[in-house]
Amino acid sequence: MMRGYARVSTVEQDTALQLDAFARAGVTDIAQEKRSSVARRPVLEALLASLKSGDVLVVYKVDRLARSLSDLLRILDRLRAVGASFRSLTEAIDTETPSGRLMMQMLGAVAEFERNIIRERSIAGQAAAYSRGALMGRPRALSPDQETEVYYLVRSQGRSMLSVAREYGVHLSSVKRVILRIDLPGSPAVIRKEWPRHLQLARQARTGTANGGR
Repeated sequence: MMRGYARVSTVEQDTALQLDAFARAGVTDIAQEKRSSVARRPVLEALLASLKSGDVLVVYKVDRLARSLSDLLRILDRLRAVGASFRSLTEAIDTETPSGRLMMQMLGAVAEFERNIIRERSIAGQAAAYSRGALMGRPRALSPDQETEVYYLVRSQGRSMLSVAREYGVHLSSVKRVILRIDLPGSPAVIRKEWPRHLQLARQARTGTANGGR
């Protein structure tokens, strides 16, 4: 069964263009949502939860469904898990065809390559910070894998740090520190933040940097 999903970003917009395309394609079961892609989308979540084997999720364009490549791949993984497939009416993406499946595999490979590169940079950045005397303070708000995804969304997908922070439920400063750890591992802001206060004072006393080094 073909299940359509139509979305616009604001209540002032309408889905008429998408609905016309669905009608031409013979899609009659359509879920509509008026929400920004960076916000929680309850209609989409309910639709994904209701899909079953043999269903086809149909959209007018991929950007109506996913906010980023990684988001698209996560949704496609959910479809695969229940035996459903995916089709875009205006792009050459149809996971029921060999060429469509190949494109999805290529996108997945590119995303995985980018994540590996980012992960390597993150590890190198942490090693550089440690070599400058940084120690772990309170537990980080994001896991290492989440930090990799956050950096990927901001640097590779062009997402704003604020929207990514909201998506992961963390403070904006947590996202900023992820970017700094990877791009500028020697930044004083990163090292200072990663030192617990009592260790900062102890280090200053030991190195003579407290009170201007006197």
